[in-house]
Amino acid sequence: MIKNLEKYPVVRDITQTAETLIDFENLIVKHWEDGKIRGPIHLSNGNEKQLIEIYKRIKTTDWVFSTWRSHYHGLLKGISEIWMENEILKGKSITLCKVDEHFYSSAIVGGTLSIALGVAMGIKEKGNNEKVWCFVGDMSFESGIFYEVHKYARNFNLPLYFVVEDNGVSTYTPTEATWQTKREIPDDVIHYTYKSKYPHYGSGKWVVF
Repeated sequence: MIKNLEKYPVVRDITQTAETLIDFENLIVKHWEDGKIRGPIHLSNGNEKQLIEIYKRIKTTDWVFSTWRSHYHGLLKGISEIWMENEILKGKSITLCKVDEHFYSSAIVGGTLSIALGVAMGIKEKGNNEKVWCFVGDMSFESGIFYEVHKYARNFNLPLYFVVEDNGVSTYTPTEATWQTKREIPDDVIHYTYKSKYPHYGSGKWVVF
């Protein structure tokens, strides 16, 4: 179930399928296990259908701010698979950015929130019609920066929208154990839970470079 998704209208069709997303990630796994990627990777799995439904609400002209686990986000945004594969092979898996196509990711927990807020402020000031979509994990959602950015965006009616991808952990630490409880999801924030077959980092296989 994806919480609060119904509040946002469908604006486009998605050509990617769960199978094509998985095929791309399997290709990256092969590169990783063959020792071709000399940098950290964070692989996606188990949230293909949820992301496809969410991206039906995101126009190709909108801004997407992703996390270090950004492969699926880039593909669904419409970024070239060849470009993404080459960047990942260069070791840039966790920092994939293509600003000319309004796509930005960061390996810093909560690091994109304030940048996304600034972009949304600029869009409103210029009178443009793009939206800004910011994806965060459940630990980033619990952070103070999320609370402040969300509050500011709503108080000033900015075109900034939030998606919480909840896998229950921050690295390997259970989010609920960290805070004793989880706070309520605001009614305008999209939220879904999932469980991946991959560990936080890498594919689970020991790789010798």
